[in-house]
Amino acid sequence: MEPKYKRIVLKISGEALAGESRTGISDDMLSKVAREVKEIKEMGVEIAIVVGGGNFWRGRTSKSMDRATADYMGMLATVINALALQDAFENVGMKTKVQTAIEMREVAEPYIRRRAISELNHGDIVIFGAGTGNPFFSTDTTAALRAAEIDAEIILLAKKVDAVYSDDPEDNPNAVKYDALTHQEVLERGLGVMDSTAASLCRDNNIAIHVFALAEDGNMKRAVCGERIGTIIK
Repeated sequence: MEPKYKRIVLKISGEALAGESRTGISDDMLSKVAREVKEIKEMGVEIAIVVGGGNFWRGRTSKSMDRATADYMGMLATVINALALQDAFENVGMKTKVQTAIEMREVAEPYIRRRAISELNHGDIVIFGAGTGNPFFSTDTTAALRAAEIDAEIILLAKKVDAVYSDDPEDNPNAVKYDALTHQEVLERGLGVMDSTAASLCRDNNIAIHVFALAEDGNMKRAVCGERIGTIIK
């Protein structure tokens, strides 16, 4: 199998990292992600990663808390996941850098676009933590923004669900699964795969999105090689 893409942004949801427990970090899932990322890295693919924080904190579920404060707490949660991924990757021999949009120099580099591109060119994995550094923006928007900034060809959206559906398949057994969509269809139908800001940014910058289940073995490699699994948005 040959990779279809040279440079990708892999967006991993926090919930996917939690595995079956739904909260915290699953050691088994960390090890699985590290193995699969190493496999595609050895194919010559340059990999940047954006990770969510929903396994620790989901700010929008807090009704009484100030929204900006809740969002900053969510950004810190993403850094916990980023450091866990860095450790897992280094344990299997991959050189990894964490860059954060909120400076915390004791644990990570600050986000600098040119440095990130240089590290990718040298074969390092780059993990972007702390979202965009601004409240009111999701980590999906971070993935779209960073993909545009580093000239990535596609966002691989690794989630707990295996594709994009017309409704939540856990709540609605009659939800329709989509094999392919356009960015405009995602926006017009209000599909919950990513927020409208992220979808618009991907549309305007011609960035494809491939949604697939992280838990299924080999899906990451299949997506990198362009196999028709999950849902492709372009």
